[in-house]
Amino acid sequence: MISTVKVHLQVIGEITELFWDSLKCMTTKPFYWGRLWEQILELGMGSLSITIVIGFITGLVMTLQFGYGLEKFGGTLYVPAIVSLSIIREMAPIFTSLLIAGRIGSGMSAEIGAMNVTQQVDAIRALGTSPVRVLVVPRVVATVISLPLLTTLSAFMGIIGGYIIAYAEFRMPGGFYFNKVLTTIKFADVFGSMAKCAFFGLMISLLACYRGFQTKEGTLGVGTAATWVVVRTSIVILISDFFLSKLLILMFD
Repeated sequence: MISTVKVHLQVIGEITELFWDSLKCMTTKPFYWGRLWEQILELGMGSLSITIVIGFITGLVMTLQFGYGLEKFGGTLYVPAIVSLSIIREMAPIFTSLLIAGRIGSGMSAEIGAMNVTQQVDAIRALGTSPVRVLVVPRVVATVISLPLLTTLSAFMGIIGGYIIAYAEFRMPGGFYFNKVLTTIKFADVFGSMAKCAFFGLMISLLACYRGFQTKEGTLGVGTAATWVVVRTSIVILISDFFLSKLLILMFD
């Protein structure tokens, strides 16, 4: 038990050290803008389709369930407010972050892990360049930028999907639906959603890069690292979401 705790504390310490090293590299030259742009294209543009689908389907399902549930009590008119607020505050950030953790987190760890086992990381050090500056910083910054934007897109598609069901199933006028959405969602809700996703993106990229640098045992180690990242990042996202939600409620509500 004690040894397990020590191992976990050591991992947390090493990830924290990687975070501080990344901050130092972000604030000093050189900064590899080309690599950052490549990562934004790979992480952001490459995740557009799955983001649109998950957001749209979430809006459809939530509106359908809330609509028929509230219809029994004459509360169908509250569906736009409930669905839009739920999507903005929780559903879009959580679902999008979990998808990105599975798609991007595992890919990052596998890529860096493959470079590590083939000694490409050592070659970067031999050239006098920090692997953190070349490999970690562009991925961290790209994920922190891309994930909030993807979440915003997912939330928008969820609201559109909600309107389609609200009109098709409950004959709710578009003007009424979107008016309720706009009067319900506040700046604090959008800001809180993006702040959550920026934190989730930071955790996903740091954990993925850290595990990539720790990869050993050839191709077997690469697969193990990818699995480790998906599981750990999912747990971190779900646990931290509660505390971030509580903090945002204390700040704005």
